[in-house]
Amino acid sequence: MVRACVHYRDGRKVADLPLTAISDVLERPDDGFVWVALHEPDAELLHGVQEEFGLHPLAVEDALKAHQRPKMETYGEVLFLVLHTAQSHDCRIALGETHIFLGPRYLLTVRHGASLPYASARERSEQHPELLRLGGPAFGLYAVLDYAVDNYFPIIEQHRAALEALEKDLFDGDFKRDNVRRLYELKRDLTRLRLSISPLGDMLQHLTRSPTPLIDEAMLPYLRDVFDHVVRVNEAIDTMREMLGAALSVNLALATAQQGEVVKRLAGWAALLAVPTLIASWYGMNFEHMPELGGTYSYFILMGVVALIAGLLFRVLRRARWI
Repeated sequence: MVRACVHYRDGRKVADLPLTAISDVLERPDDGFVWVALHEPDAELLHGVQEEFGLHPLAVEDALKAHQRPKMETYGEVLFLVLHTAQSHDCRIALGETHIFLGPRYLLTVRHGASLPYASARERSEQHPELLRLGGPAFGLYAVLDYAVDNYFPIIEQHRAALEALEKDLFDGDFKRDNVRRLYELKRDLTRLRLSISPLGDMLQHLTRSPTPLIDEAMLPYLRDVFDHVVRVNEAIDTMREMLGAALSVNLALATAQQGEVVKRLAGWAALLAVPTLIASWYGMNFEHMPELGGTYSYFILMGVVALIAGLLFRVLRRARWI
């Protein structure tokens, strides 16, 4: 459940710490900061971390129960953020949560559900010791947010590829119920994705326009860069949703047109069958006195008339593309 507990000083990693040693580091002034990463901790572990950092009980309760909406709260000197993360397996989106506690000298991340570990974000931060020294835990916050947002782009590309494959099936002339179901699932997943990432843009705007003492002014351009990525993700999702809506409409129109063609052909053949049926019904009434019943060639004349009328009608329907 404890993925990392690292002590940084002057932008460089000092050592991995046990959780019980966090308070000792924080008691020493000018001794850097601590970055802690937890994954689905139990109540005992999270309350132990609460004692080490002095976290607000309401924020700890949110981080323990999860299933929170994206939000940002301030508890004294601590900034508490909740953001939704996403992972995709075979174009099936699974959502998770990350709860972030940003303090003057610490950064705590608590992951729940479908979310990738932030080890890559820490490694990337360690590759820029000058920025890590300048921003401290605020630069770690930027690295986490940037990593979480960047993970949305591969998901969108997967859905774009799935849509392109479905578009080819839409125009093959055959109506497939599975295509409609898949289009609906893609649009539903993108809507969930949109609802998950949109609040993050509002939070980043608030941080950049109303910065807190926890975030150095030098970190604001980096947060604005994350905001730009959020805007790109939102625009890509909106574009994909419009394309999916158009694909659903096109699929419905093609299905309706295909049904219309079937009805036209059935009506054309029914008209051809109506000619002999009508004539045969006249001579099947069994009246005693009917014209041409006694003629030697009446049968052949009747067959010729039926064939002639049917042939003319077939030609007319053929030109009208009803057959």
